[in-house]
Amino acid sequence: MLHAEHSFSDRFMAYMLSRNIRFEEDLINLLFNSSEKRLACTLLLLARYGKQDKPQKVLPKVSQATLAEMIGTTRSRVNFFMNKFKKLGFINYDGGLHVNDSLLSVVLHD
Repeated sequence: MLHAEHSFSDRFMAYMLSRNIRFEEDLINLLFNSSEKRLACTLLLLARYGKQDKPQKVLPKVSQATLAEMIGTTRSRVNFFMNKFKKLGFINYDGGLHVNDSLLSVVLHD
């Protein structure tokens, strides 16, 4: 089918290339960024920071175990960093998880 259908072949190859690029980006992220920075980035992505519409301040309910799987660490490390972020005022838990703009400083700080 790849040889017979050129349009399908083009789409399939584009999909495979984009998938490989995404895997490479994820691997680089795991190798070069700390779990704290990966958690901050994930929370900001869930809050839709950087999108054209206004970011959500309250995140949908997500467990620490799910966050740990998303960033490639343990739930206890996520708990540690969430408590640290809360203590520093980057997030709070009033009626749901609120992400403050100040969390960007964790991502931007090297």
